[in-house]
Amino acid sequence: MSQSPQKKIFDISLLVRVFRFVKPYRSLFYLSLMLAILMAAFAPIRPYLIQLTLDAATGRTVLIPGWLKAVLFKTDLSDATKFIIAVSLFQVIFLLVETTIRFLFTFITASMGQSVVKDMRNAVYSKILNLNLSQFDKTPIGTLTTRTINDIESINDIFSDGLIPIIADLLTIIITLVTMFWIDWRLTLISLVPFPLMILATYYFKENVNKSFIRVRNAVAALNAFVQEHITGMQVVQAFAAEDREFNKFKTINGEHRNANVKAIFAYSIFFPLVEVVLAISTGLLVWWVAGRTLHAGLLVAFILYLNQIFRPLRVIADKFNVLQMGMIAAERVFRVLDNADITPPSLPDAYNPHYINGSIDFKRVFFAYTGKNDVLKDISFSVKAGETVALVGHTGSGKTSIISLLNRLYPIREGEIQIDGVNIERYRLDRLRKGIGVVLQDVFLFSGSVMDNITLRNPDISRQQVIDAAKMIGVHEFIMKLPGGYDYDVMERGSTLSLGQRQLLSFIRALLYNPAILILDEATSSIDTESELLIEKATDTLISGRTSIIIAHRLSTIRKADKIILLDKGEVKEMGTHEELLASGGFYAKLYELQFDKK
Repeated sequence: MSQSPQKKIFDISLLVRVFRFVKPYRSLFYLSLMLAILMAAFAPIRPYLIQLTLDAATGRTVLIPGWLKAVLFKTDLSDATKFIIAVSLFQVIFLLVETTIRFLFTFITASMGQSVVKDMRNAVYSKILNLNLSQFDKTPIGTLTTRTINDIESINDIFSDGLIPIIADLLTIIITLVTMFWIDWRLTLISLVPFPLMILATYYFKENVNKSFIRVRNAVAALNAFVQEHITGMQVVQAFAAEDREFNKFKTINGEHRNANVKAIFAYSIFFPLVEVVLAISTGLLVWWVAGRTLHAGLLVAFILYLNQIFRPLRVIADKFNVLQMGMIAAERVFRVLDNADITPPSLPDAYNPHYINGSIDFKRVFFAYTGKNDVLKDISFSVKAGETVALVGHTGSGKTSIISLLNRLYPIREGEIQIDGVNIERYRLDRLRKGIGVVLQDVFLFSGSVMDNITLRNPDISRQQVIDAAKMIGVHEFIMKLPGGYDYDVMERGSTLSLGQRQLLSFIRALLYNPAILILDEATSSIDTESELLIEKATDTLISGRTSIIIAHRLSTIRKADKIILLDKGEVKEMGTHEELLASGGFYAKLYELQFDKK
């Protein structure tokens, strides 16, 4: 994995893709480039002014350039004292201007980077929202979290600490070198004798830190995935007394993260002192050459400052190149998410968008597999008339939940067709289809927030009074009012402060409020006590009247009133009929019924 990212760093197409997100902010990009050129052009000016000031102070003849004469147009340049004072004042003003430009450069590049990050993060999250659920079945949540947050933040560094700052530093080095050669090419060559050692050290530093950073990024992704998964499943960890074992696994992953960072720190610890040594050697050679030839002090001081202007960016340019490289590696990972073709196809402009759904359902020879061709549904065919109640029965893993997932277009079918009101569900506008189907799942998920927020899903079109009316219909209004804060009670993440039964009841109200044409109850009473179940059964009788309903339950007592019962086994329809018909046939359903109720 460490090799491919290094190749990708010079992938121009990848860089072009990143800069497509810069297009709305191209004025900021051009401004930052202009400021980078200005900073580079200004870099040699102050050392040169210091050289002129020292020459004037030591009585040497000063050749004043035309641009400086124009700036100091009212100054008596023949008077050394006045010249020094004027140049010193100009340097103060020039320093303020240079500082302002540097501030604007830093702010604009960082602001542009954050704007790109905002747009890219929106694009990635929008993509994640539209991924098929199969992607979440095989991709750790922590990995997607890393892509959405950490990796995209690294892309920001391409602008704030990477590409544009590198351009600014390289321009500064080039212009400074040109200035040094223009002033005294011999002195420049002498001072740059140890420069090849600096180039070599920079190359090895870049390579070592890059490898370490790749290890760090992989370790961060592993940490995020591990922590996300184990915090979510903490109840299981503690219930099976697995704390020590899981902590040891975490220590191993965290240790890899630490080792990768330490290796990078080791490279920094060698590189920066080496830069100082090379700079000291260059300065020593400079002083030796000047002392042996009685050159003036102004030239010596100016060249020392020039050397610092070369070595100062060199100290960080390798680090910035690594930042750029890590940003490109992060970009490659982010684009892998954006390029994921396994998404729920968007609704076409002419998609079927009926004002009302009657609720008839037809499964026609449907085959479905979560992975490959290992079908979990095999040649499923059945029809449900509008207003009918159908029960799906079967052992765990028989395909009951898969059927309702396909009906909602949560997964694409492999073969066959599903119709609602005689129209293939693939032709429906997706939002219209799902609004017409209300679902109460077996595993109820509640978001952190109030009871009201979880019932309405923050839909502003649902009033508080509608929620209260639905709660009274279910018979849970009094239970909600007993909570601290009533409908404003914070259920915490995943509804951890409520019992399984209470979460089921809130989920049931959520389904009722959207007044769906088709109602699906997936093990809706499996986690509810007898009293709560009686409340729900009473409300359900009212709710399913005139509405197409699909009920999935292990307890056969809850489905006796169904118009049709479909018995599934290993993804196939084994039996179909009413409760009485299936009992009379003496088949699979009758055997299940006898097992549950011990009929003799």
